Amino acid sequence: MTIPFVDLTWQHRSLQETFIDRITQVMERGDFILGQAVRDFEAHFAEKSGVQYGIGVASGTAAIAIGLQACGLEQGDEILVPTNTFIATILGILQAGFKPLLVDCDGETGLIDLEKAAQTITPNTRAILPVHLYGQMVNPQALQSLAQANNLLIFEDAAQAHLAHHQGQIAGSLGKAAAFSFYPSKNLGAMGNGGMVLTDDADLAKRVGRLRNYGAESKYYHTEMGTNSRLDSIQATILDLKLEYLAQWNQLRYQAAQYYDQLLAFVPKVRPLTNLSGAGHVYHLYVIVLEEQGPEERQRIQTQLAEKGIETGIHYPLPCHLQPSCRFLGYQLGDFPYSENLCQQILSLPLFPGITQEQIETVVMALTTAIKSA
Repeated sequence: MTIPFVDLTWQHRSLQETFIDRITQVMERGDFILGQAVRDFEAHFAEKSGVQYGIGVASGTAAIAIGLQACGLEQGDEILVPTNTFIATILGILQAGFKPLLVDCDGETGLIDLEKAAQTITPNTRAILPVHLYGQMVNPQALQSLAQANNLLIFEDAAQAHLAHHQGQIAGSLGKAAAFSFYPSKNLGAMGNGGMVLTDDADLAKRVGRLRNYGAESKYYHTEMGTNSRLDSIQATILDLKLEYLAQWNQLRYQAAQYYDQLLAFVPKVRPLTNLSGAGHVYHLYVIVLEEQGPEERQRIQTQLAEKGIETGIHYPLPCHLQPSCRFLGYQLGDFPYSENLCQQILSLPLFPGITQEQIETVVMALTTAIKSA
């Protein structure tokens, strides 16, 4: 049995005819850029996420950069951000003209450690950018309390957390604005690139709308220096259709994760990252910690699984402060021990809507054999 890390054919196959119909409608209208399909999807995704405004952009990275640029911060302001995130989070901050102020993670969940974030604040810190990593939200009440106590703007990186919820709040609704990615493998994925900024601030929404479209207030009238970063209509109509099924697909992910948890409880030296959100965790990724084992042993386990047709991943093998491109930030090995340790021990197992119990059982059996053969 070959078990892919991600399998999109299950959801695409069932919707293929409707995809064709929706795309045909866009073709007949001819409004391929910022057309009706984009406006519809922006409104629908914002509503599902509990906010007023959605502004489609070209990618999740662009959503961070443009969204932050629209927030009214000053060039060079510091933004608290976890170091164990995908590099796009840091790139978005830098592209907007701000300084990433890196923070270690909590070793149990992998999420940003808010106590350490509080200790990192300087007189130049103006915002916090929590990453809802792997589909689990950072604790909303604790995050909002920290921000309020220190007069910090909250800008969420929710690229992996479409419709995640915790403490009665939905990802994307906690602060000033939020960024989402619609990369194909995301819980809500396009058939190409795409992203969105969500906000309840009407002025910020208008500014993001200008910045994504050459800084134009109206056609050929440019009030500021923007860029070309627009979600196109064909991707929007695909996403709008998938959005109708997203809650159901998220539930299937959660059920699969629960089954993994149940089986892995009997596997030595394996610890799933802690879920503090219950069914609000949308499990973009199912991540385990291979305790007491380092990168070489993890590689051996991955190779053994691959030989049995089981694909795995590592999200992410090197924290941002140790990336060669981030050396100029001045961090070094040992600065963030929890993130450094997790990055050497984590392993992402196959998980997607449509994964079967038999497939999960096969993964766990193979993993158990690989660990015991050490």
